[in-house]
Amino acid sequence: MAKGRREIPPSCKTYGFPIYCAAWAPLPHLSPSPTEGEEEEGEETREQGEEPCLIAVLGGGGGEGHSGIPNVLLLSRFDVPALSLSDQPVSKIVTDDNVPYRMAVHPRGDGIICAFPKDCRWFVWNFPHKKVYKPALKSSEQKLTKLEGVGLQLALAFNAEGSILAAGGEDGHLRVFKWPSMEIILYETDVHATVKDLAFSFDAKFLVSLGNSGPCRVWDLTSSKIAASLSREDGEVFGFCKFSRHADNTQLLYITAMHGDYGKIIIWNTDSWKRISTKKIIRDAISAFNVSTDGKLLAIGTVEGDVLILNSSNMGVQMRVRKAHLGIVTAVVFSQDSRFLISASFDSTARVIPVESKTKKGLNVWLIIFVILVAMMAYYYINRKEVLKGWGI
Repeated sequence: MAKGRREIPPSCKTYGFPIYCAAWAPLPHLSPSPTEGEEEEGEETREQGEEPCLIAVLGGGGGEGHSGIPNVLLLSRFDVPALSLSDQPVSKIVTDDNVPYRMAVHPRGDGIICAFPKDCRWFVWNFPHKKVYKPALKSSEQKLTKLEGVGLQLALAFNAEGSILAAGGEDGHLRVFKWPSMEIILYETDVHATVKDLAFSFDAKFLVSLGNSGPCRVWDLTSSKIAASLSREDGEVFGFCKFSRHADNTQLLYITAMHGDYGKIIIWNTDSWKRISTKKIIRDAISAFNVSTDGKLLAIGTVEGDVLILNSSNMGVQMRVRKAHLGIVTAVVFSQDSRFLISASFDSTARVIPVESKTKKGLNVWLIIFVILVAMMAYYYINRKEVLKGWGI
């Protein structure tokens, strides 16, 4: 390979449009709806004909105008054994002059909500070939009337059960609905100058919103009131927020922030809403953030195209992929089993990164060292016995 040439793995593909948002399809909750008498055949086709795979959902495009770059929502197949993303999309929807900026996948498989410059649209899962397990997307006839004409929503989130939807606008408005009835739970204007991110606690009692100025708000959805305001220290600019649940069922809140030249992560106690710790992570701006389902890993993407995976127990860097992309990283999302991370970028690429386990590697190293020590001791005692025998001892 020529010096300086960037090696591109099969898990990284270029799709011909700037990618603004990415997610994983909830495959365990998706299945075709075969007609009567086709159930067994359809199920048999899926088990015997399909290799283990994941489906990535990607959205983006060239925006309005005639740039020649389409606005697209597509599905790409990730072959797990081969660690390869498909060159051609499994499904593709061209969204005309409207570019998908943000998306939220319903956790129980209802569909996907996408934020466009002027409103939000709902897409549902579809299986064009009933006997082959190849999910696709299609535009739904269901209209999200309460999210029509509201402008760009920079944050969309479902709670863990998929029973509540939250949308945060570029205009600073916060809307929270029951799903799928779209009955309003909470509607606040001027929550922030602009809502940048939203996160539900796992019990859906709290919703956290943060913007480009002012404190981070913690909303009690039972009373529809502010439960806490999380203040910034001098010079901090909040970026992203995510809850994490651990083995003992405790919850933590992670917030990314820029402080001078450093990107850092702040951990908050969700009982007292006090800072627990702050850790400087990288001398670069954090442009994407995610937490694994099991709470053990954190992932960040940077404006320089790097992707880092952190161990939540000590906030140490477990993996770092330098120049994973040539442009700003716009999304990082863990798979449901936390084995893979998908990252996306303005440079039109999506990349799936297998998550390496430093713990397992560490155990293997110590095992090797132990075996070597045992072998050395055995060698020493065997040779010592022979030497003593030669001296008549």
